[in-house]
Amino acid sequence: MATTKTRPRVVAVTGGAAGIGEAATLHLARGGDTVIALDRDPAALARLGAAAATEALAVETEQVDVSDDEQLAVAARTAGDRYGGVDVLVCAAGVQRYGTVDEMSVAEYDELMAVNLRGVFASCHHFIPQIRSRGGGSVVVVASVQAYAAQAGVVAYAASKGALVAMVKAMAVDHAAEGIRVNAVCPGSVDTPMLRWAAGRFACDRDPDDLVADWGRAHPIGRVATPAEVAQAIAYLAGPEASFITGADLRVDGGLTAALNVALPE
Repeated sequence: MATTKTRPRVVAVTGGAAGIGEAATLHLARGGDTVIALDRDPAALARLGAAAATEALAVETEQVDVSDDEQLAVAARTAGDRYGGVDVLVCAAGVQRYGTVDEMSVAEYDELMAVNLRGVFASCHHFIPQIRSRGGGSVVVVASVQAYAAQAGVVAYAASKGALVAMVKAMAVDHAAEGIRVNAVCPGSVDTPMLRWAAGRFACDRDPDDLVADWGRAHPIGRVATPAEVAQAIAYLAGPEASFITGADLRVDGGLTAALNVALPE
C-alpha cells in the first residue's frame, strides 16, 4: 500500500544562535525539522553552523537583527523562496538592560523594546502569512516570569515581557481559525550567556558561579534551568502534542512563581 511522505517542518528561530534560541534550534533540528536560525551575532552563527554540521543537522544560519524590519522582511522572503515559507516561528531574541525608570535613558528603553517587543511583532508580521499559506502551524514566544512579577531594576525588561504575554493571547485569538496556535514560554533563571553576563555585572568580588547558584536556590527546585529544558517546552508547544493549546503562557520556572518567600519557624 502506498504511503504519503510527510514533508519536514520548516522552523524559523530568532535569536537562534545563543542561549535558549540556540538550544531550540538544535533540539528541533535533531527532531527532524529544517531550522533557519536568525541571529545578529556572526560569531555565534558560525559556531552554531559548525556544531550543526558536525551532527549533519538541517540548520541554515542567517545574520538578522530583529530590530531591523527590512532585514526581517528579507529573511522571510528568502524562506519563502527557498522553502515555500515556514511552519513554525520561535521568537527567542532578547536583550536585558538594568535600571529604574528614572535611571534608564529613553534611548536604552527604546533599544530594549526594539528587540524584545517590536522584534517579536515584526517577526510575526512577516512570518505568520507564511504559516497561514502552509495550512497553519505554530508560533512560540520566549517571554519570562518577569511578565508576572519583577525584581528590582528591570522596569523595561519586565514591561517588554508582560507585553509579550498579552500579545501572545491577542495573536492566539486572531489566528486560531487559520490553524495557527500562538503560545509563550515564561522561564525563570536559565543558564544562558545573558544570565552569565548579569552574574559578572553583579558579582563584585564574588565568584559569578556562586551568584548563579544563589539565584538557582531562589527556585524551589533548587537550581537554574538549562537552555535545553526550555527548548523541550518550546518543542512541545510547537508540536502536535499541544494541538489544543493556544494563548497559553507556560511557566518553566522551577516553581519560582508558585512559591511565597516566607520561612515558617522550626
